[in-house]
Amino acid sequence: MTETKKPTNSSENEENQDTPQQQIVDMGSSVVSNRHGTIHCLTIVGQVEGHMILPGSSKTTKYEHVLPLLAAIEESDEVDGLLLLLNTVGGDIEAGLAIAELIAGMRTPTVTLVLGGGHSIGIPLAVSGKVTMIAPSASMTIHPVRMSGTVIAVPATYQYFDRIQERIIAFVAKNSHISADKFRELMLATGDMANDVGSIVYGEQAVELGLMDRIGTLSDALDCLYEMIDHHGKQKED
Repeated sequence: MTETKKPTNSSENEENQDTPQQQIVDMGSSVVSNRHGTIHCLTIVGQVEGHMILPGSSKTTKYEHVLPLLAAIEESDEVDGLLLLLNTVGGDIEAGLAIAELIAGMRTPTVTLVLGGGHSIGIPLAVSGKVTMIAPSASMTIHPVRMSGTVIAVPATYQYFDRIQERIIAFVAKNSHISADKFRELMLATGDMANDVGSIVYGEQAVELGLMDRIGTLSDALDCLYEMIDHHGKQKED
């Protein structure tokens, strides 16, 4: 008996394949191998989404996608370095801190590069890399913790806000060269923002304050990552 094979739909096969282009669309990430090694490039863009799903019209980075991806990168024998590109308005505090803590705890060589903006909870993400860079035209907005929705106006609520704020300050101070007192001062400054409390700092200023390590663009970030990969490889051999 002759077996009749079902015709193969080429477009269907293409949809099922995990192509590099589809990975960029789905995860905002790509993997490239060259003579220096294998680099995983991951983007944090738009708003960091937490436990609540944001409207479909919003550009979001979903923490439930990023966390397992970072864990997989750290465990992989094939990935030699991570390049994190940031252009984010901030978002959910706990989701942002969770991602930042995971990046800061990785052994894999990591470089973060702020392009456009790394605002609010994007600042802990920006400082979480082994080396941190910011484009000359990029900005970072530092402001106190905000919450939307119903707020119970009792002392315990404000104490809770302070505790969250101190967690952010402690993380930033630990993972950058800015002091906790200076970062708190920028967070609570008046006069810099027209309708709010806080500060806006730009590329050079962020470096001068010790918030970011250096000014850089894509080529600078890649060159730095290649150096880190070579050094990391030599340490493994030793």
